[in-house]
Amino acid sequence: MSTPPPPTTTDPRPPAASTARTSEDRSARIAVTVFPALILAAAAFGFFVPSVGQSLAQYTSIYLGVIMFAMGLTLTLPDFALVVKRPLPILIGVIAQYVIMPLVGLGIAVLLQLPTELAVGVILVGSAPGGTSSNVIAYLAKADTALSVTMTSISTLLAPLFTPMLTLLLAGSYLPVNAGDMALSIVKMVLIPVIGGLVIRLIAGKLVDKILPALPWVSVAGISLVVIAVVSGSTEAIVTAGGIVLLAVVLHNGLGYLLGYWAARLLRQGERAARTTSIEVGMQNSGLAATLAASAFSPTAALPAAIFSIWHNLSGAVLAMYYRRSGDKHQIDPTT
Repeated sequence: MSTPPPPTTTDPRPPAASTARTSEDRSARIAVTVFPALILAAAAFGFFVPSVGQSLAQYTSIYLGVIMFAMGLTLTLPDFALVVKRPLPILIGVIAQYVIMPLVGLGIAVLLQLPTELAVGVILVGSAPGGTSSNVIAYLAKADTALSVTMTSISTLLAPLFTPMLTLLLAGSYLPVNAGDMALSIVKMVLIPVIGGLVIRLIAGKLVDKILPALPWVSVAGISLVVIAVVSGSTEAIVTAGGIVLLAVVLHNGLGYLLGYWAARLLRQGERAARTTSIEVGMQNSGLAATLAASAFSPTAALPAAIFSIWHNLSGAVLAMYYRRSGDKHQIDPTT
């Protein structure tokens, strides 16, 4: 759900595109508000009706591909212009994404002495790119939404390289990791659909503008199906280790927010950029992590990602309210 800020009087896009963006923004805000409830319902369905969920499991890579294609459709070339105009905050955000979260994931796995499959799952969540719902949270928090969109896009495009490499480096001592197969899976499930969506947006922009409001719901539906599939194959693990996994997820997500914020501030970034980095680092593409974990390891290894999917949207909404209400205190200039 990659959502740029609502158009203003200085918006360079044509009026039709601006109107479509406004509709998409409204739809995204509604979607991200009800998303946690829908994910909770999906998790409950997968837990209590596992036979149905397991029949869906073989299609998880397709669900993720659809989500990533929808993300690609929301992107435009100007979304990448910030790479040239403001390279430093983007570089800080992407490096923080692929340094802080993987290392924190490893630290939590060691600290909590997680069982092997769960430890790998937590590390894999940390090694995933930024979550697409972070863009909506950034908007709601009055952070820099354009910066958030660019950070998410760049970290997603880099995922075929960094996610398998970091998983191999940090989780290889727990379970064998086939980094080559994982990279190929990410290319198929993420890179190709995102680029495909971007190309179609370039070719048929007016047509895509008409369906933009529906795209956040495509992401919601796709992740819900992934959660149903993952939970249905992890019912025993949920009963025996659900509490410790939830603790790991809460720590992982919270430390991502905190360390992402201070990494930006210590490198002399402004308040809005720091808040954006905080959100980007703390919110992961848990749908990708869950799909990779289930296919490369086991449904149990995918459990941390499934729980992360629920938790980071709840915590993100709370963080957005906090940032939004404290905006006046920091006297944030929305143009910087």
